Parts: sequence; C-alpha cells; structure tokens
Amino acid sequence: MSFQMPDDTLIYKSTEIFSALADSTRLKILYSLAESDMHVGALVELLHISQPAVSHQLRLLRDRGLVTAKRDGQYVIYSFADEHVRLLIMLGLEHATEKES
Repeated sequence: MSFQMPDDTLIYKSTEIFSALADSTRLKILYSLAESDMHVGALVELLHISQPAVSHQLRLLRDRGLVTAKRDGQYVIYSFADEHVRLLIMLGLEHATEKES
C-alpha cells in the first residue's frame, strides 16, 4: 500500500471544515438542518439564540462550504451543501454517543 500525504491546500481546507464543526452553536445549527432546511427565524426559535448570532454562524458555515442558502420569497432557506456534511455531523454524534457508553 502506498501512502501519499494530501497536498497542503487540501489539508488546510479540511482543517477549516473541522474548525467550523468545533463550535457548539454551529453544531446545533447543523444538527437542526439535518432534520430539515430552515430559515434564520426558525433556527432562532428552535435554538433560543439571537438572530444576529445565528446569522453570524450561518455566514461562517457558508464561507466554509458547509451550508448553502436559497431565497424563497422573503426568506433565505439554509441547507447542507451536500450529503457529506450530514454524514460528518451524524458520525460525530454517533462517535460521541459510543464514548459515553
């Protein structure tokens, strides 16, 4: 088997993804989006976090390529960028659950 280290750009992009996941507010937002696509107001109500805080975290998640946004009338609806994000969240929670046992 041949081992080849990913290039520095790929390593950097990966660390940016994991650093985005290392915040409890962002993880709660992503877990909520695993259930359904949502707008900022729905996330504020669900998570009991201020609108500016939710918007700030969503902007960071968007910048890191973890969520996308689509306008639907007066709302901007947020969703996972792709299924890899859902898998990362679910695997992380599954691993944490196993560590509790």
